[in-house]
Amino acid sequence: MNRLISRLRHTTGAAVSAALLASAVPTALVPAAPAAAQAVTDLDRAVEALRGITTMQADFLQTDRAGRSVAGKLTIKRPGKIRFQYQKGVPLLIVGDGKALTLVDYEVRQVQRWPIGNSPLGALLDPRRDVKRFGALQPVSDPRTVSVEVRDRSHPEYGVITLIFSRKAGAPGGLELVGWVALDSQNQRTTIRLSNMRYGGDVPDSSFRFTDPRPTTRR
Repeated sequence: MNRLISRLRHTTGAAVSAALLASAVPTALVPAAPAAAQAVTDLDRAVEALRGITTMQADFLQTDRAGRSVAGKLTIKRPGKIRFQYQKGVPLLIVGDGKALTLVDYEVRQVQRWPIGNSPLGALLDPRRDVKRFGALQPVSDPRTVSVEVRDRSHPEYGVITLIFSRKAGAPGGLELVGWVALDSQNQRTTIRLSNMRYGGDVPDSSFRFTDPRPTTRR
């Protein structure tokens, strides 16, 4: 486990800094509905699916390029809040408060923060970024799956995030977010798979706070 944590600490830090996890889209990100004369595309449906999330809780499995995996609980609250609580024995926590992503390492008592706008997550959490403007559908072999790649070509340092949706009748846009793949500018790949999604529950803002492990004199 110690070796896994050491590797996770390295890859998670790199991933958060330029390309880590994903979640809810603030209303400001959502484009106006297509004109009646325009066909509704799967990209439109993906934006609607993200727009339909107010709160979400889910289990996640995070896997790195080498195939090492760690599990945990994901909590989302629009606009812009996200929490990754890792499984017991992993002393890391990731929290997004709408402005920045914070990686808390309780083992070494360190806290690192990155502006949300400096990662692919900015396309999902930052109201200044537009998913539809930066997103493009990707070919998939399974007709039940929709894949949307989001990148800002004017800022390659932000990395790339590919959102994976599954077609689901009754879901907003007929699609449900089931995971994503993030690739940072150092070519570090992180894959997230979601399961056991629950929507619309009461999620207090305190869920996106954390206990600072740093000595008071060093803060």
